[in-house]
Amino acid sequence: MSDRKLFELCGTDEARRFSPYCWRVRLALAHKGLDAETVPWRFTEGEAIAFAKSATVPVLIDGDTAVADSWAIAEYLERTYPDRPALFPGRPSALRFIASWADRVVNAGLVKLIVSDIPSLLAEADRDYFVSSREKRFGMPLAEVTRDREARLPEFRASLQPLRAVLMQQPFVAGEEPDYADYIVFGGFMWARVVSPLKVLEESDPLHAWRERMLDLFGGLARRVPAREGS
Repeated sequence: MSDRKLFELCGTDEARRFSPYCWRVRLALAHKGLDAETVPWRFTEGEAIAFAKSATVPVLIDGDTAVADSWAIAEYLERTYPDRPALFPGRPSALRFIASWADRVVNAGLVKLIVSDIPSLLAEADRDYFVSSREKRFGMPLAEVTRDREARLPEFRASLQPLRAVLMQQPFVAGEEPDYADYIVFGGFMWARVVSPLKVLEESDPLHAWRERMLDLFGGLARRVPAREGS
């Protein structure tokens, strides 16, 4: 068994890991060729990761070192395992814009389309926490957040045009081969695929083809996870 452990968010089904930030790290570990025992973690299990001084996952334990936050973990992996395939082209700071864009455009757009699908994946205590905290954040019931989401899909898809323009020219965000830039962006789409039946991307979209390539990476690591999406 590996001496690495990765705490990942899940609901009642431990196979259905759905945090976009945990997926960034899971793929980063695979990119580096590093094994890790994945530990299921739920919203109300804060004490389980208190040792890392974090209230959220991902949390990575690597020997005697504990690291929280997906960006910090990626930097740690790059620094600690320089002999393994590189996650970053040059300096990590070169990808901060991509991370910011993914958080503020991709993930921020997706949450308003899929957040009401998540409670059904959670046990009662986690469901109560999730609904209460998210309704406080949005200032309305979750059903209202995602109301008329099919009608709003074209606007969300249009917001992805910068990413689409890149992927019309090359197979991955990073170029001919994927790196952490792809894992950053893919995490959000994997989140949506796992938690929601909503068909976020049209099959004719270059983003859909890219997502299919991402699902097949590392022997189908992401594709093997149970999905709810219709496509």
